[in-house]
Amino acid sequence: MKPTVYFSSSLTPETLIRLYEMLGSPCSGKVAAKIHSGEKGNQNFIAPDFLFPLIDHVGATVVETNTAYPGARNKTKKHLGLMEEHGWAKRPFEILDGEGPDLELPVVNGLRLEKNLVGKGIEKYDSLLVLSHFKGHPMGGYGGALKQLSIGMASSAGKANIHSAGASSSPVLCWAKKTEQEAFLESMVDAAKTVIEYFGKKKGIVYLSIMKNMSVDCDCCAKAEDPCMKDIGILASLDPVAIDAACLDLVEASDDPGKEHFLERVTSRKGYHTIEMAVKQGLGSRDYELVRID
Repeated sequence: MKPTVYFSSSLTPETLIRLYEMLGSPCSGKVAAKIHSGEKGNQNFIAPDFLFPLIDHVGATVVETNTAYPGARNKTKKHLGLMEEHGWAKRPFEILDGEGPDLELPVVNGLRLEKNLVGKGIEKYDSLLVLSHFKGHPMGGYGGALKQLSIGMASSAGKANIHSAGASSSPVLCWAKKTEQEAFLESMVDAAKTVIEYFGKKKGIVYLSIMKNMSVDCDCCAKAEDPCMKDIGILASLDPVAIDAACLDLVEASDDPGKEHFLERVTSRKGYHTIEMAVKQGLGSRDYELVRID
């Protein structure tokens, strides 16, 4: 059977909850809600108050990870301060790689990596609620559920490992040698695979993607381009490949003149390669059934 992707053009916190419920309220136990805290200066990240009603509904803890590049989020103390500044501290939250050694997850039959490094804090959680802001990305072409599973869940050292295709876990040294684009994207797929397998042995993962404030740049950019497309809506699925594919298909089907600029960012960074390799590695399906609930 094709995986189901639920879609609504209504962009409200109440719609997030409704879409989550359409999936059968699958999160249980202690739930981690993976968000993007937004780099200092970024104007496009999804505001906490938009996500808090669903996070409260699920009883989840907001989680984030440190970056591998200089900025306001590469060290735990700074990152905690920025999360408070951006409003995330109104709810329980945690930097997963904020304390202690990383958790090493083996990559079985990977494309590029032999291991993935994630914050040891994930050991506290039974299920994962992936809240993705779908937008462009200067390195990956686009950012969605697969990026949240990989770069988003990786520790600072884990991000370095992914960006360098396994050459270095140093957030300093990893940038010294240019990594081929396909190698970087395939490393993201490898890392995503380990997180899916980790929570698959627990109580699973749920994906919701918000197509709002759609810039060609990521929320990790301090100086991001303003959105180039009008808002589209919210999607929910139990399949990370299907939900990313559905987001891209909705962009392609749009009559918004800004879509050409958006899709140029995706294609110039070979973003569709991530989808193709994720399918090859068994992370999900490119074919899906889109169910509109408006």
